[in-house]
Amino acid sequence: MRILLVEDDELLGDGLRTGLIQYGYTVDWLKDGLAADQALRTENFDVVVLDLGLPKLSGITVLQQLRSRGQTTPVLILTARESIEDRVKGLDSGADDYLTKPFDLDELCARMRALQRRSTTRAEPTLIHENIVLDPAAHSVKFHGELVNVSRREFALLQKLLENAGRVLSREHLAQSLYGWGEDVDSNALEVHIHNLRKKFGQEFIHTIRGIGYMIDKSKDEK
Repeated sequence: MRILLVEDDELLGDGLRTGLIQYGYTVDWLKDGLAADQALRTENFDVVVLDLGLPKLSGITVLQQLRSRGQTTPVLILTARESIEDRVKGLDSGADDYLTKPFDLDELCARMRALQRRSTTRAEPTLIHENIVLDPAAHSVKFHGELVNVSRREFALLQKLLENAGRVLSREHLAQSLYGWGEDVDSNALEVHIHNLRKKFGQEFIHTIRGIGYMIDKSKDEK
């Protein structure tokens, strides 16, 4: 899951970014509303974690402009503002969830997973595809009932492909899901992760759509 974290508090933002990366997420961190608005216009994120009291452009304005463009990216407001009026304004402006500071990191992650499930119209907490069971909360993958060791990147790539079974995902879209800004990425890094997943789940599991990207078939019970 690729997260856009918008938080101007240096200490909190750094701690949050570090914690979320340890949970296996790809995190891009911005410190003002204007930069966040520009990023949301040009790049894809799975969830936005948005503070309200931001410099240059308020969190509410960022949210309203996001929704006015028709973008449905899930947004979780994370703020110290805890009044009912602030909650109502945030949710009515288009937020999908609202969490006040101080907060527990486990709860924040659970709420983000719930938002991602809703955005993919999935009710179950686990992803099941044929003999593969992926559990985002436990960050585990089972194949034929046996645990499979996957790296953080492989897990994120597998989750993205399973959530979009039957759809072709471009190389650019998949790479953006795996790597944040400023990360040193080899040109063939995505292909290496694809290769590793094929070794673990079968050569025919992931299809290459030449010139476009990759996809997996829908499971038999979805067809």
